[in-house]
Amino acid sequence: MKNQTPYIFFSATTALIVLFSHSASVSAHVEVEDERDFDYIRGSEKGPEKWGKLKKEWSSCNNGSLQSPVDMSNQRVKIIRNAGNWRRNYKPSNSTVKNRGHDISVQWEGKEAGSIYINGTQYFLQQCHWHSPSEHTINGRRYEMELHMVHENTDPNVKNKIAVVGLLYKIGQPDSFLSKLLNDVNLGSMINHEQGKNMGMVDPRNIKMDGKKYYRYLGSLTVPPCTEGVIWTINNKIRTVSKGQVKALREAVHDYAEQNARPVQPLNRREIQLHA
Repeated sequence: MKNQTPYIFFSATTALIVLFSHSASVSAHVEVEDERDFDYIRGSEKGPEKWGKLKKEWSSCNNGSLQSPVDMSNQRVKIIRNAGNWRRNYKPSNSTVKNRGHDISVQWEGKEAGSIYINGTQYFLQQCHWHSPSEHTINGRRYEMELHMVHENTDPNVKNKIAVVGLLYKIGQPDSFLSKLLNDVNLGSMINHEQGKNMGMVDPRNIKMDGKKYYRYLGSLTVPPCTEGVIWTINNKIRTVSKGQVKALREAVHDYAEQNARPVQPLNRREIQLHA
């Protein structure tokens, strides 16, 4: 992440991997909805260390070289004095909240919730969900919660079809977006309810992203099938969430997912950029 060159992820060799090895369709590689086949318990038969061995199509979880989450330490980060290669364009859209057993997810219909643009490529917002504690770490610190906003591009000519925006949270004032969700829905009563609960019009712009600095790197989904080629954009500003909100999210899911954070994965010489 040096100078003002268009963002270059890694060395020339790694760049070839990025460009040519991740063209599988999004539909076959999105996050698993049914959590019964995996869990977050360290050392269990379905825990994070075993994900890649549970199903053939999940092999990347163990064998992949671009896995997420990662630690964003000062020693690894390269600074780019340019924060202009992405923008958001969200709008209110009909949505459904689901308790997927391993997390809580708000899902928007079709492409109506808007999109983000990364280096001119458009990715449409599909859903957001929460992990507690955070999955990504900064200088080894794991925060109390992490929000993922998952976006997709189904154009066959686009190599990296998934883009995730991440937000980290520490304990403090309640998060306003979560406050409304928790007031409107009894999350625990709808665990694994396939249809979820219709929330009506929900505006993704109510998920606050005040900071202009952000981390950028190429990684994977953090749940099976651990699809690689995911463009990660993680806001540098740490937001706040109340202890009660974290507790509500943890108590709503299955016991094994109360702490639903995948362990940090090897960086494998990848470059992490801090756009400032």
